[in-house]
Amino acid sequence: MGASVRPATPDRRPSSTAFHSLLVASGILLSRLFGLVREGVFAYFFGQRSDAADAFKAAFRIPNYLQNLFGEGALSASFIPVYARLLAEDNEEEAGRVAGAVLGLLALALSVLVLVGVVATPVFIDAIAPGYEGAKRELAITLVRVLFPGAGLLVLSAWCLGILNSHRRFLLSYSAPVIWNVAMIATLVAFGRRSDREHLAVWLAWGSVVGSALQIAVQLPTVLRLVRRLRISASVASRHVRTVLSNFVPVVVSRGVTQISAYIDTIISSWLGTGAMTALFNAQTISLLPISLFGMSVSAAQLPAMSSALGDDVGVAEQLRGRLDAGLQQIAFFVVPSAMALLVLGDVLSGVIYERGRFTHFDSLYLWGILAGSSVGLLASTLGRLYSSTYYALRDTRTPLRFAVVRVVLTGSLGYLSAFKLPPVAGLDPRWGVAGLTASAGVAGWVEFWLLRHTLNRRIGCTGLPAWFVARLWIAAVIAAAVAWAVKLVVAGHHPMLVGAAVLAPYGVSYFAAAWLLGIPQVTSVFTRVRRFL
Repeated sequence: MGASVRPATPDRRPSSTAFHSLLVASGILLSRLFGLVREGVFAYFFGQRSDAADAFKAAFRIPNYLQNLFGEGALSASFIPVYARLLAEDNEEEAGRVAGAVLGLLALALSVLVLVGVVATPVFIDAIAPGYEGAKRELAITLVRVLFPGAGLLVLSAWCLGILNSHRRFLLSYSAPVIWNVAMIATLVAFGRRSDREHLAVWLAWGSVVGSALQIAVQLPTVLRLVRRLRISASVASRHVRTVLSNFVPVVVSRGVTQISAYIDTIISSWLGTGAMTALFNAQTISLLPISLFGMSVSAAQLPAMSSALGDDVGVAEQLRGRLDAGLQQIAFFVVPSAMALLVLGDVLSGVIYERGRFTHFDSLYLWGILAGSSVGLLASTLGRLYSSTYYALRDTRTPLRFAVVRVVLTGSLGYLSAFKLPPVAGLDPRWGVAGLTASAGVAGWVEFWLLRHTLNRRIGCTGLPAWFVARLWIAAVIAAAVAWAVKLVVAGHHPMLVGAAVLAPYGVSYFAAAWLLGIPQVTSVFTRVRRFL
């Protein structure tokens, strides 16, 4: 008989994974929209070709590595499967003990890491941005020392997210970063016109720290109500706590391997001239939006549901295949047109978000080339998140680690060739090497995706996207891109916001219309879910 799945929480609200995916997507969309506003305001005051902008982006990355290493991804993969299973078994006493022990151990570790980070900042700057010298290097050091404590707070916020997600409170957990973005926007507006760019960068770093504290503050009341038997400690006596820790280590190593890839990109971009690192960061801000909005929303909603599955191995495998295939189609439906938009309409996207103040149309065109490189691996990176979540639900954190190592090796080697060797051969400015970085990362992403899928299929049975489905998605995206391109030719030269509205709206409408005519079922289901949500 197939295994039955019990709710992983006493919450009586609708438990549909599709509904939860919509909640996650809504929270992410809200926070990302405020993030885009933040980036637009940043571009207004800093531009894309300034030492202050480069210093802030480099400084922002260093404590960000700490957040990415220990934050949401690692905690979700190691903590949620254990905690959600305890909730599914109605063991609130042990769930509270595990949650408290994880919080205590995480706070202790972060205190040490933040202290080390603040003291060793000059070493980090020399390691991550060796191309920075003089005042630019000193500014980056100052910014990192301010930002490090805020990064520690954001990691603790990821603990709140793990609790909220396990209890199916997705909207709050993913919309909480709104207040962090608001704090930074308010700082830019308050000090932007009365400070030079160097001093404004320092004020903005302090605004980030304040926003990090506020992000925790908005989540804590709900978290404390949900974990009624919370017992904060640093004890590892519970076998469930030890399970979290044993799963946490491979995930942290895997995240660390992934961060090496970002680290390599940062080093290379620091040698490609003023504005290269800022442009890389700007491109990643745009390209990560569909990954977060669609890949993360589905993966985040599926992880606690997959982890709560009870029954024998055959029954669990059947449930995982069903959830995985449905999630893959849901992700691909939105990410395929996103990749096409980066490739064909990157200048329009850049213009809408950044083109104001010191950020010029020339900067938008440069950013378009980098976004086109990002489009290569967008689908693979997004689908790969869901495959990784399936491994985590199976309590297997080591297999994704092995494949992450393969991806990083490929990214580093291909990135070096694409950034330093190809531009001179093609007669291009060295700054165009950043586009080579994003394209090479995409190729490596496809290799990792294939390995994840191939290995998991041998374990739980055949999964993946039907060829007819993928072909129809790309046909619909090409039709929509042709319509949008024709509109862009008509409205070219007008204000970037007007061009964006005139081009992107027909693109979206055309894609949905073409997908409906091609018989893609997700069109109907999307509208049904939106109506149910509203």
